[in-house]
Amino acid sequence: MTDELLIKFLLKESSEEENQQVRDWLKAAEGNQKHFTQLETIWQVSNTLKSENKRDVELAWESFKTKRENLQPQNEKVRSLNVRNTCFRVAAVLFIAVGGWLLYNLYAARNYTKLTAHNQVRTESLPDGSALTLNKHSKISYAGNFKSNRKMKMEDGDVFFEVAKDKAHPFVINIDKVSVEVVGTSFNIRHLKNDTEVNVESGIVKVRLGNQEIKLHKGEKVLITGHTYQLVKEQSTDQLYNYYRTNLFQANNVSLPKLIKALNEAYHTNIVLDEKVKGLSINTVLKFGSINENLQIICETLKLKLSRNGNSILLSYKD
Repeated sequence: MTDELLIKFLLKESSEEENQQVRDWLKAAEGNQKHFTQLETIWQVSNTLKSENKRDVELAWESFKTKRENLQPQNEKVRSLNVRNTCFRVAAVLFIAVGGWLLYNLYAARNYTKLTAHNQVRTESLPDGSALTLNKHSKISYAGNFKSNRKMKMEDGDVFFEVAKDKAHPFVINIDKVSVEVVGTSFNIRHLKNDTEVNVESGIVKVRLGNQEIKLHKGEKVLITGHTYQLVKEQSTDQLYNYYRTNLFQANNVSLPKLIKALNEAYHTNIVLDEKVKGLSINTVLKFGSINENLQIICETLKLKLSRNGNSILLSYKD
């Protein structure tokens, strides 16, 4: 959908066929309606600026004519008036154009488009060609003028980023006190409550906390908690964070508590480990399907038993 057609629609100069085309486009996606609203606002303010500045120019011109009336010969006066009239009008047009451009950029920079995944995983393409995968119940937003201002705000959840390369415009995600910056790469961010974890799959990712900065490469991660005062990168020993994209829990010699934590987050369950089994590790791959089937695989692999108590599930050694 072109902005030219949207402006025709705003001016009521479009045909009925074009009107229907715009209405269908507006219904197709939430982002379309937001773009139209932004365009409508900018168009209305620009018209206001144009009207106001036109009045200012005319008043200035009338005052100028009065003051100059008796100071010049008639021929010189006519030539001067024509030149001055042209200059004033050109200046007015330039003022409106520049003012509209500045207004648009200021408005777009402050206006963010929200993306929310509710009860299912959501994939989105950004205006710069980057791609996002949002886990269930994840929230993130991006700047209105995103192509020239690639800034995002992450509120909550898991998001996987595949960032389009653009060296002139770094890609920045702000998460509370943490800032993540890249040029072109792929990585995952998990932000739950006060904890933020960044896992890098390709490229280089800069992570900032206050005046600290570290660079993460492929296979590296950083975990920032509410009590983190020093950025420390680690090797990513598993890909449990990626289950919502791959539909697999890849537990390659992972500690059992870590796998259970991932399952509880994914299924919103309350699986509890007996103290005696917390030191176990497991090497398996589970499908992101039935939690009962996955618990059965875990019990068979480690020779454990399962017992239920209300909403809690206890895993312990067999008697």
